[in-house]
Amino acid sequence: MNRQNDLAAEGEPEREFNPGIAARFPRKTAAGGALIRDPAGRILFLEPTYKPTLDIPGGIVESDESPYEACCREVREEIGLDLAISRLLVVDWVPAHGPWSDSLAFVFDGGVLDHEPLVLDPTEVRAHHFLALPEATPRLRPSMTRRLTLAQQALTTNTHVYADFGRPI
Repeated sequence: MNRQNDLAAEGEPEREFNPGIAARFPRKTAAGGALIRDPAGRILFLEPTYKPTLDIPGGIVESDESPYEACCREVREEIGLDLAISRLLVVDWVPAHGPWSDSLAFVFDGGVLDHEPLVLDPTEVRAHHFLALPEATPRLRPSMTRRLTLAQQALTTNTHVYADFGRPI
């Protein structure tokens, strides 16, 4: 993938019809996460150091980074593995809540791990667990349970899903 060539092929960007309007448009955050399983089909969950609920490997998209690139980078940073992250499973819109703006959560297929040793980043991850989704549910936000249920369904149906707050459209 050569992003610079693709951008050059787009030509000059159009001018703002109202100077300064682009800077006033709302900004969404985005995150990319990986659904990684063990041979028994259990999901890899991480215990983050910065929040009370479990999460899957992944994180916030940085400036000029795609959700896929963010997912790959965060997996490397959090669990120390350079995995072949593959297809998109779920795109989920998450509404604003508390201090957080609305966002888009992308879940990609992280594949199956078979005895690869994890090297956890101690600044971000306290521990990891392979759990069936029902086992993890008491330690997940309800929207994450819905999102991961959709991701598991997408694996078996070989289709991707768009959802609003974990509810398919």
